Amino acid sequence: MNLIIDAGNTKIKIGIFDEGKLIEKHVIKPETLDCALPDLMQKHPLNSAIISATGKLKKKDLQSLKKTISYLEVNSKLHYPFKNLYKTPETLGADRYALMTAAITKYPNTNVLVIDAGTCITYDFMNSKGQYEGGAISPGIKTRYTSLNNLTANLPLLEAKEINFVAGRSTNESIHSGIINGVAFEIDAVINHYKTLTPHLTVILTGGDANFLANRLKNTIFATSNFLLEGLNFLLEINVSK
Repeated sequence: MNLIIDAGNTKIKIGIFDEGKLIEKHVIKPETLDCALPDLMQKHPLNSAIISATGKLKKKDLQSLKKTISYLEVNSKLHYPFKNLYKTPETLGADRYALMTAAITKYPNTNVLVIDAGTCITYDFMNSKGQYEGGAISPGIKTRYTSLNNLTANLPLLEAKEINFVAGRSTNESIHSGIINGVAFEIDAVINHYKTLTPHLTVILTGGDANFLANRLKNTIFATSNFLLEGLNFLLEINVSK
């Protein structure tokens, strides 16, 4: 069994994989990791582990894990099943490495655009030749709400909500429209751009806001919340077998 840890900017996702299948998943706060790990290790016969750290992990948590099980930490030095055309591979986020590993493993010989909607929205493109061409990073939904509040004198801090309008008739409605519709319009525009480059395109939407956004997009997409965890598991299997 494999222990998969995705430490993001706001939450930590933990997955337990057995023979390639996700059998257990937990979403926890970073400060509870040191309590969650011992229970999982006692419950499951874990053989190996991998960590993707785009957020901050405490050194004591990593040290505690290292005493119990050997693990890999995602970085540019691992073996990857694709050719990386990124100019600065050492600065590419661990999450994006994992997403591209999932893309090429689950959709070989396919043009794949992976959109990860979380604290940031990342766009990553893998061509049918197995070459990672790069992508883009923009602020996520929550980040946009927070920025409007932090960087202005009078705009309130709001929470994302379902809306069915474009023209807001109050300040709050205008903020919701600008952010929710703006993100949906942005994602559709990016998808349409890649479609002009390649008519045969598979689009994956993942991340914490994937389900919230899926029905707002005009383009056909595959929404999955576990794509990154699956990529990390594939990556672990590839590197353990090397």
